Amino acid sequence: MMGASAAQAPNTSMRLPARALVLLNSWSIHLVGAITVALLVIETCVLLAGVISRYVMHNPLIWADELASSLFIWLAMFGSVLALDRGEHMRMSALVNKLPVAWRGFCETLSALVVCLFVVMIIGPAMQHSHEQMSITTPALGIPDGVRAAALPVGAILMLLAAVSRMARFSTMRQFMAGVGVVIVVGAVLWLCQPLLVGMGNYNLIVFFLVLLGACVFGGIPIAFAFGTATIAYLALATHAPLSIVVGRMDEGMSHMVLLAVPLFVMLGVVLQLSGMAKTLIDFMASLLGHVRGGLQYVLLGAMFLVSGISGSKVADMAAVAPALFPEMKKRGSEPEELAALLAATGAMTETIPPSLVLITIGAVCSVSITALFIGGLMPAVVATVVIAMVCWWRSRKEAMPNVKRAPLSVVARTFLIALPALALPLLIRVAVLEGAATATEVSTIGVAYVVMVGLVMHLFMRHIEFKRVYPMMLEAGALSGSILLIIGMASAMAWALTQSGFSAALVDLISDIPGGTMGYMIVTILVFVILGSVLEGIPAIVLFGPLMFPLAEMLGIHPVHYAMVVILAMGIGLFAPPLGVGFYAACAISKVSSDHVIRRVWGYLGALIVALVIVACFPWISIGFL
Repeated sequence: MMGASAAQAPNTSMRLPARALVLLNSWSIHLVGAITVALLVIETCVLLAGVISRYVMHNPLIWADELASSLFIWLAMFGSVLALDRGEHMRMSALVNKLPVAWRGFCETLSALVVCLFVVMIIGPAMQHSHEQMSITTPALGIPDGVRAAALPVGAILMLLAAVSRMARFSTMRQFMAGVGVVIVVGAVLWLCQPLLVGMGNYNLIVFFLVLLGACVFGGIPIAFAFGTATIAYLALATHAPLSIVVGRMDEGMSHMVLLAVPLFVMLGVVLQLSGMAKTLIDFMASLLGHVRGGLQYVLLGAMFLVSGISGSKVADMAAVAPALFPEMKKRGSEPEELAALLAATGAMTETIPPSLVLITIGAVCSVSITALFIGGLMPAVVATVVIAMVCWWRSRKEAMPNVKRAPLSVVARTFLIALPALALPLLIRVAVLEGAATATEVSTIGVAYVVMVGLVMHLFMRHIEFKRVYPMMLEAGALSGSILLIIGMASAMAWALTQSGFSAALVDLISDIPGGTMGYMIVTILVFVILGSVLEGIPAIVLFGPLMFPLAEMLGIHPVHYAMVVILAMGIGLFAPPLGVGFYAACAISKVSSDHVIRRVWGYLGALIVALVIVACFPWISIGFL
């Protein structure tokens, strides 16, 4: 499950050195959190100032993008440290959580040990990389680039402290010694088998990127560190490449300016929740549809469609909508398990709605126009929404009519006026991109400024903003952003290793020989990305396989935007499909129901999504008709 760690009891028998270490980490995390929040605010202000100066005053700030890019890597690394300390890195914990408590504790300890081993191995190369970058200065500000690159060794050291502190807090000595034993045994076996691994040629990729990586992922180790561990093991034991390549590729993968949209859109989702604008949308749609049979199910569909177009994070979308709707839906007789199944389906269907983080990632790593992706993503989501709405109608057709009267026209009008600023936000974001007022990265800052101003004005009349929640939610935004960006950095290093090994070329040759031409390739794409979506989640899968699959699709005459929509919908189905889909378990957690009782109810919705996926795949116009 994404961002979840197996439950553990704090270790109350810590000795003095361990307590001192935990205290030191606590102080450093408080400082890192404050800096991360400050960086989020500074990045937003710098890019917003650049947009205003360029578009309004016609006097561009030539240093704005440079400063934002230099600060970005610090934001990414500090956010990663926060996520590690809070146990919020993306991971596959579904299998670990089924183990007895003692074994879950051992898996947590082993996970922390692997993280420690990885960061220890990259601290030296990261320092060397930072030193080498000191000879390069930025053109506008004249700052040594090594100042920016220093974020990598500093972040690695802080991650080491956080991982060791986490073991001190939660692990027993027995668990720690057992974990050390496992790490030593696995390392020794790989080291002794080094001549055999080298002699295997590219077949050794099975050992590193299937067996070792699979064991790490299914063992609950955060996906980013699982990628990094497998890559370093491969480079150290099966090649002569220096480990500094991993750091260089991490730096390159995490420094794409377009990826700055990730933390900024996550921040937009935070201010949207704080402002209360998401709730105004729900209130308006409930006044329209709350009196009809299954009406609140349609409200949930509509709310997820609109909110997903603003916040960019599916888990944040579900967390914003579900608490506002579920209590009333339960009062009207809806079963909690049915609600969780519908929530999971709505999370999967909205993956293509801009500004989805997956869309931004595809644009960054696959060289596809983000503006075109933003335009092309709406109609596939509409198709998926209509198909799921049909399932909702079928399942609710025999329900008793809700004991709720149709809302008077005056109430509908009043809720519409209150929701109007929220309804205008998705339009503002898309118009700003299409008119060239801002890039896909910068447009999030316009949204943040808009929501802050509207939210403060609404607060004067409604007094609904809880200002004490601002800082904690900003910390969550920083941690989520860091976990996503670290995955992209690690996956970039892993993708480089696979490319250099010749595996990428062999995979392309294999796929190009598949019979059926374009249709055959589409079928393979759907199957591959459904599986990848359930195991790796969307962003890691895209970073690893997008650069391989997209060029081949273009060679076959498939439009990249159309192909992107098929890929995203397929990954969305995998992400929210049991038994491995981590999004499914996130939906169950938000709904506060057991996943065991939701599984049988979710298949009808997933079947509808598969129908929608087939329709989108067969009719390219749905994705590219408005480009």
